[in-house]
Amino acid sequence: MEKQAILTQLGYGVTPNAQAQLERVINNTVGFEHIEKHLLALHDALKVYHSFVALSSNKDYFKIKNEATGADLIDEVNELISKWATKFKNYFRKSS
Repeated sequence: MEKQAILTQLGYGVTPNAQAQLERVINNTVGFEHIEKHLLALHDALKVYHSFVALSSNKDYFKIKNEATGADLIDEVNELISKWATKFKNYFRKSS
């Protein structure tokens, strides 16, 4: 998938800075090609809870923002994130 499409699907403008940051994040994500579509699917699944996948503002990695309201919805999002993280944990490494 084109980097511009990834940025757009995650809700970012396609700017040189955003493209450079995405490139760094992708390079920092082991096996990104194996989780790319799953990451975007997670982003879409989180939208109904007003939560989302984002680029960290100060580190070169993806982060997941749980902005659900109400304890039950927050717990549902945390469970969704936990299941996803367990399934795909082997594709991530600590950022440099």
